[in-house]
Amino acid sequence: MEAYKSEFIEFMVESDVLKFGEFTLKSGRKSPFFMNAGAYVTGTQLMKLGEYYAKAIHENFGDDFDVLFGPAYKGIPLSVVTTIAYAKLYGKDIRYCSNRKEVKDHGDTGILLGSNMKDGDRVVIIEDVTTSGKSIEETFPIIMAQGDVEIKGLMVSLNRMEVGLGGKVGALDEIREKYGFDAKAIVTMNEVVEHLHNKPCKGKVIIDDTLKAAIDTYYEKYGAK
Repeated sequence: MEAYKSEFIEFMVESDVLKFGEFTLKSGRKSPFFMNAGAYVTGTQLMKLGEYYAKAIHENFGDDFDVLFGPAYKGIPLSVVTTIAYAKLYGKDIRYCSNRKEVKDHGDTGILLGSNMKDGDRVVIIEDVTTSGKSIEETFPIIMAQGDVEIKGLMVSLNRMEVGLGGKVGALDEIREKYGFDAKAIVTMNEVVEHLHNKPCKGKVIIDDTLKAAIDTYYEKYGAK
């Protein structure tokens, strides 16, 4: 596992973003783990988060893109901090763009925040986590309505590795099949479990045998094949 991935896993735990226990997801599933990117709240956390995203985007998509699109609402700060980190780490200025939930009809009008998109732009979408792929159903038409643009891919922080809306393959695989662009994550839940199972993280074991068994049971029911 690349060093930045193991560091990111511990960063999620330390930031109280990745939690373990019993959680009811928006989908109604009962999950032994939960991720909430809204828990990144300090300047230091956001600076580090942008750097992890930038490293993963660079590794998977290179520099061959112009715009980083972060869907409202959580995608807005993600796109901002990652464009800053990308310039710092790789010396390339990419533009950030996000959507508004409601179209603004005065002042800076329209549905977009940040940069507008134009014909020929190559776009990477950035999100926190994709469980079912539903958010892309809303995001895709907004981006494609901006002109002759190309979506290079989607980057999320955690691949939960669960079946998507179709109930057969994982959400990221469904996105690839339906929309024709690649979908990647900084880390997968397999990598999280591999790194944390019965290993101390900042002085304590996060995933013991009991929690590992609960995660395994969850994936027997909802895991992508």
